[in-house]
Amino acid sequence: MAAATDGAEIVRLAKEHAELKPVADVVLKLEQARGAIPDLQEMIDSGDPELAEMARADLDQLNTGLPDLEREVALLLAPKDRDENASAILEVRAGTGGDEAALFAGDLFRMYQRYAQTRGWRVELESASEGEMGGYKEVIASITGDGVFGRLKFESGVHRVQRVPDTEAQGRIHTSAATVAVLPEPEDIDIDIRDQDLRIDTYRSSGAGGQHVNKTDSAVRITHLPTGIVVTSSEKSQHQNRARAMKALQVKLYDQQREAADTARSDARKAQVGSGDRSERIRTYNFPQGRVTDHRINLTLYNLPKVMEGEALDDVIEPLIAEDQAARLAALEEELA
Repeated sequence: MAAATDGAEIVRLAKEHAELKPVADVVLKLEQARGAIPDLQEMIDSGDPELAEMARADLDQLNTGLPDLEREVALLLAPKDRDENASAILEVRAGTGGDEAALFAGDLFRMYQRYAQTRGWRVELESASEGEMGGYKEVIASITGDGVFGRLKFESGVHRVQRVPDTEAQGRIHTSAATVAVLPEPEDIDIDIRDQDLRIDTYRSSGAGGQHVNKTDSAVRITHLPTGIVVTSSEKSQHQNRARAMKALQVKLYDQQREAADTARSDARKAQVGSGDRSERIRTYNFPQGRVTDHRINLTLYNLPKVMEGEALDDVIEPLIAEDQAARLAALEEELA
């Protein structure tokens, strides 16, 4: 790192160092622990009762902690998602449930915004289509920071809500849903996009009216003809919208490549947590009971308000990460066996 002069190279090396240092630190700690065993055994056999008693206590403590150290090293060395540390594109869409689904989509998006704030990530709105009663029919945002995709990838799927809508006069509980997609946004995406494969349309973005309504055709819609993927951006600058839409298209094509590669792998791997299967209901938010249930790992928590505020979302994400780590470790052990 000290020999590097190019700024981009320094950043790349710093990130590589940050990834390798935890591994090196734990491996060194494990080697020191293993290296201390012969010395302690020699003290036990020295014939000095007091020294032997102290050494035996230290050896017992060492042997107790050794399996945890070995497991930690194994986890750090297990294969990881190549996009673990990448930033991400977050897409939240209203599903079944009409206006209530749009309101719930808005609640989910705000949950992720608040969670991002607690982790020091930057959220930038890419496009949004608001619901008639509030919330969003669709909202897309980029979340920039270290390890965003590694933590949020478990959020991809169908999220179901059970609650009494504000518009419900008789107090009946309604069930509606929203879908969440989290796509990795690596720094260097090598995707070949040919100009002849694109259809680019400009249009006037919708607004609330008055002085803030967009009076020019600045919004951009790009259609990738070979795949049918459509991306949009509707900020004030057409130039900025085109750049954002192209970036979003690259991310979607990259995610398509990831999914194709995942499909080619074994059924066992696709069944693991975080496989990206968005067709299944992954979580239920039950407001009358204050309950959150993640169906993939049969986790139920009764801290729904704090989860929706983003401050307790880690209570759901951490067990999912632990489950994923256990699955990766088991796969590694099976491979080594």
